[in-house]
Amino acid sequence: MKKLTTLLAATAIATLMAGTAWSKTFVFCSEGSPEGFDPGLYTAGTTFDAAAHTVYSRLLEFKKGTTETEPGLAESWTISDDGLEYTFKLRPGVKFQTTEFFTPTRELNADDVIFSIERQWKSDHPWHGYVTGGSWEYFAGMGLPELLESVEKVDDMTVKIKLKRKEAPFLANLAMPFASIMSKEYADKLQAEGKMNQLNQMPLGTGPFAFVGYQQDAVIRYKAHPDFWGGKQKIDDLVFAITTDAAVRFQKLQAGECHLMPYPNAADVEAMKADPNLKVMEQAGLNVAYLAYNTTQPPFDKVEVRKALNKAINKQAIVDAVFQGQATPATNPIPPTMWSYNEHIEDDTYDPEAAKKMLEDAGVKDLSMKVWAMPVARPYMLNARRAAELMQADFAKVGVKVEIVSYEWAEYLEKSKAKDRDGAVILGWTGDNGDPDNFLDTLLGCDAVGGNNRAQWCDKEFDELVTKAKEASDVAERTKLYEEAQVVFKREAPWATLDHSLSIVPMRKNVEGFVQSPLGDFAFDGVDIVE
Repeated sequence: MKKLTTLLAATAIATLMAGTAWSKTFVFCSEGSPEGFDPGLYTAGTTFDAAAHTVYSRLLEFKKGTTETEPGLAESWTISDDGLEYTFKLRPGVKFQTTEFFTPTRELNADDVIFSIERQWKSDHPWHGYVTGGSWEYFAGMGLPELLESVEKVDDMTVKIKLKRKEAPFLANLAMPFASIMSKEYADKLQAEGKMNQLNQMPLGTGPFAFVGYQQDAVIRYKAHPDFWGGKQKIDDLVFAITTDAAVRFQKLQAGECHLMPYPNAADVEAMKADPNLKVMEQAGLNVAYLAYNTTQPPFDKVEVRKALNKAINKQAIVDAVFQGQATPATNPIPPTMWSYNEHIEDDTYDPEAAKKMLEDAGVKDLSMKVWAMPVARPYMLNARRAAELMQADFAKVGVKVEIVSYEWAEYLEKSKAKDRDGAVILGWTGDNGDPDNFLDTLLGCDAVGGNNRAQWCDKEFDELVTKAKEASDVAERTKLYEEAQVVFKREAPWATLDHSLSIVPMRKNVEGFVQSPLGDFAFDGVDIVE
């Protein structure tokens, strides 16, 4: 039965790829299942690829291959002299997708923008808690509820956003997936029908591809949006073939069952480069992998214990085993390719004997702890289980016993946020907007505790520095503040920084137009298949 099922699945994908004389189908062997299809509710790249970069658009977009913003659904904007008011002129004639489950009766207007922001901002908004247990993790973690003064409709095609204080990365933040613009008309219909949860299951936006259907943990189907404001795509149908095993993704790529795959095993890269039917893109990833201690739980509430454990980890061995040279050990919480990276900070040296003594001096004996290992490959950590096993062996050398635990990806992300979570969690981050704030405040600020701040670390000195940096408009001043914040981070050690990796994207030779993103996105607008 299993063989028959596999054969049928393979036949279905092959049929999809073959298409017909009048349609062109692109198959992406994605690495995992999305948590849902509402980008505001999540922070995982897997979810953003499946929703934000396919179905939706934003007021601003990132220029392909860069972290530079350009007009999106807003064709222009002005900023007041005091830096507190942003007025956006919306692009006229933008059409929402028509699907089997909804036919829009109007084009994009200011109501959609206000709805998309206020549902995440206002706790009394009817859509604020529409998903049980859901949270607007990015919106809250970046301090937007405290930043916004008002969101006003000037007229049908103009929106004014007022801030309580200056926010240097504000425009870049609006180009991020969480700020995707929804259809208020579609939401109103779902609310009237008592089907609000459908917004997170059957998405509808203004993006390049319209959602067709999702077979859980197997396949997501999309079709080109014929009236996309950026022009209809060259590929007619887009398929995400969910394939969690990197080796299987490679097999499918070689067999021509998919056109492009993410996150290859490091050991397979040379074979990919040698295959005449494939081509491989690579660039330095704007990323970091880390082990986040729960700094509210003893003994991890002691900085001496965290520093000792950091000294016990052989990061070079992890990089060698997991990445085979395609990564470097990390010192700071931001990557070396990012502006404001503090080159003067020295990393914790690997020294098991010193680590053992530090633990003894801290009064820690017979410590047992959990290390959480991600179940999926991410660019910053291709094999978390292997990394956890190496750390388990490292910690054993200093008398610390480790139990490795894991969960299904969506559950892993949710459970690891808990303020009373035990042990230390392996996670990482690929920058979403090219600004240091997106790492330092989003992952380590006090506002992000209980969300993206998996260390549950709220340090007043650090938080004041990153908040000041947000409010400063001068890049030199922001750089100085971020450099100081990195000093505090290294001194207090809420994480063990693990690695920064290369981002490697293999694809079939006949794929054209795919642009590798420094933000780690997989977006297929502009992509074509040529014979």
